[in-house]
Amino acid sequence: MFGVIKDWFQTYFSDEEAVYLFVALVGGLLVVIFLGRMLAPVITAAVLAYLMQGLINGLTRKGLSESAAFYLVYVIFVALLVAFMLLMLPMVWKQTFTLVQDQLPRLMSSGESWLRKLPQDYPEIVAADQVEQLVKSVRHELAQAGQEFLTVSLASIPGLVQVMVFIVLVPLLVFFFLKDRIKLMDWFFQFLPRRRQVLGRVWKEMDSQIANYVRGKAVEILLIGASTFVCFAIFGLHYALLLAVLVGLSVVVPYVGATVVTAPVAAVAWVQFGYSTEFALVMITYGIIQFIDGNILVPLLFSEAVNLHPVAIIVSILVFGGLWGFWGIFFAIPLATLLKAVLAVWPRWRASVASSDTQSSEAS
Repeated sequence: MFGVIKDWFQTYFSDEEAVYLFVALVGGLLVVIFLGRMLAPVITAAVLAYLMQGLINGLTRKGLSESAAFYLVYVIFVALLVAFMLLMLPMVWKQTFTLVQDQLPRLMSSGESWLRKLPQDYPEIVAADQVEQLVKSVRHELAQAGQEFLTVSLASIPGLVQVMVFIVLVPLLVFFFLKDRIKLMDWFFQFLPRRRQVLGRVWKEMDSQIANYVRGKAVEILLIGASTFVCFAIFGLHYALLLAVLVGLSVVVPYVGATVVTAPVAAVAWVQFGYSTEFALVMITYGIIQFIDGNILVPLLFSEAVNLHPVAIIVSILVFGGLWGFWGIFFAIPLATLLKAVLAVWPRWRASVASSDTQSSEAS
């Protein structure tokens, strides 16, 4: 047993670069797990600055000076953030409040009427006391959830203060990350070994893939959310903006998000229109949007998409989502791609070292 462990260790950790890579991965994971909440503004700003730097590089390649591209991208970023905070967020909150206060009781009443008919239609399968117990349980849960949502207590004030600090710090940190990018990178690289061939190969393989994935996912969210809002507004569907935001965010979770968000869309349309032509048109339009997203938009945006098996994608979403919530879900595929790149580079690197040693010995 000891010999097997020794051979495995010599195979994958016989070079200092492998040790540095392993320490860097474990160190980064520990920092995120134990200090992720405290460093959330810094991590968020670093990710945003990394993505915005790609836009700056694209503008500079088109002839714009680096300083002009920096200020242009940063001003657009701040303008979008302010517009989101002052315009879109209050509207989404208002529609959510109205949905919980007004529409949810109506939906509950309709669902309760449907459940109470089940013992009459299927007496051999469903009993009346089972339906009554289920209705009481659902009523209790919905009442408790609605009370928690609608009640703003003093205990929530520290959370609001943290959100305000987060909103102020992130744009400020993004500015310095972009402005002093070279200085910060030089400071960081001084802690890395001079010989970093493996680290360089992992970064080179991940750089374009992560950037393209996150930027493409952001564009996909905007396009799907905007098109959904326009279609729902044309039909006059209530809470069109809220549902469009949910549909846009659902693309973050492949295979699962579209299925989950279908329930609130169908519920709102059913309560408003009933089983009618309008209900059918809303659901058909929603299905067309999902079809265009999965079969046209995703292949177009992610032409260089990472090659991950659906099982690997679902497992990574469950694991990273359980660790870091929404952001874990959003970055699940890039993180899974990072692990895949590390696992792929490590054996190739070992084989290349072995082959180079063999060639050098034969030459001598």
